[in-house]
Amino acid sequence: MIPEINIQELLKARVHFGHLTDKWNPYMKSYILFEKKGLHIIDLFKTRKNLIKFWDPLKRIASSGKKILFVCTKKQGKKIISNYAQQVNMPYVTERWLGGLLTNIFTIRKSITKMNTIDRHKKEGIYDKLSKKEQLLIERLQTKLNRTLGTISQMNNLPSALIIVDINKEHLAVKEAKKLNIPIFAMVDTNSNPKEIDYPIPANDDSSKSIEFIISYLTKAINEGISIKKSNIN
Repeated sequence: MIPEINIQELLKARVHFGHLTDKWNPYMKSYILFEKKGLHIIDLFKTRKNLIKFWDPLKRIASSGKKILFVCTKKQGKKIISNYAQQVNMPYVTERWLGGLLTNIFTIRKSITKMNTIDRHKKEGIYDKLSKKEQLLIERLQTKLNRTLGTISQMNNLPSALIIVDINKEHLAVKEAKKLNIPIFAMVDTNSNPKEIDYPIPANDDSSKSIEFIISYLTKAINEGISIKKSNIN
């Protein structure tokens, strides 16, 4: 069931605050309500409309059992993204986007295999037989791999959708997803181009409160889709 969205809740979460008027993208014009003190104010009725409209498409993807990749490398949203992605057991990127993560996933998987091999060697005791110097080198490599790959290791195949916070900052992810026709659900602030996104959600992408509200809502849609899949199996 699609949850109701109260405009007052969106206001409280600061979803309506856009960027400075001289930083705007003209393609966002239809999502901007007015200008106030040099800032563009986002039309929250359109934010609510799109959130409700996009509930079913996101739920359907989740009900297929396929992975949805969460992406946010900006400080305000890293922890939020990781928390909500973990709630629905989905992969996420909160560090630097690796070029070719989607378009060259088989090469990326070589690094994932290396990471998994280190984990396996530790469990099997092979690591303990190495010299201190070799252990140190492996620890450094593992730390680097975990930081850059993280939960991407969950992806045996390409994700069926991306959820992105700040499409300007994550332009590489957007470019790769578009090249592969992977649908994108994304927060688009007033300095963004919503035409680049399949499912644009006009919202402040700099406020942690705004990010949390939007990502929380999208995660609920995913969770409902997962529940449908489980009930079908049973």
